[in-house]
Amino acid sequence: MTALDIGEVARRAGVSVSALRFYEEKGLIASVGRRGLRRQFGEDVLERLQLIAAGRAAGFTLAEIGRMFGADGRVSVDRQMLEEKAAELDEVIAQLDVLRTKLRHAAACPAPSHLECPTFRRMLRAASRGGGVSRSPFGEP
Repeated sequence: MTALDIGEVARRAGVSVSALRFYEEKGLIASVGRRGLRRQFGEDVLERLQLIAAGRAAGFTLAEIGRMFGADGRVSVDRQMLEEKAAELDEVIAQLDVLRTKLRHAAACPAPSHLECPTFRRMLRAASRGGGVSRSPFGEP
């Protein structure tokens, strides 16, 4: 197996050397040794880093990502955890869709002033109640 220097791993994976050290500290990756003071990694670390990046992009915490690796180092993803994260993302997407609709309405509203627009005023009331992103694009429950 070819060992890669920490700098080479960082370059190939598109992450900082400090991120690699942090991931190693958290047990997400493991070096295979050292050459002088520089950590060396097996080429398989690149695939693990891809999984970490994908997990982070999906909103998983590092602890959740850590649970995706079995004790033997193999990937062991909990399918239920994936379903739950997908459901969370569906909710976020729905909320962002509503927010986009609200912003587009505010941008195109023909009222002389936004405060004269009943729809905009409902949006403000909803936002002040902590419901800035509701199911209805106009602040109704």
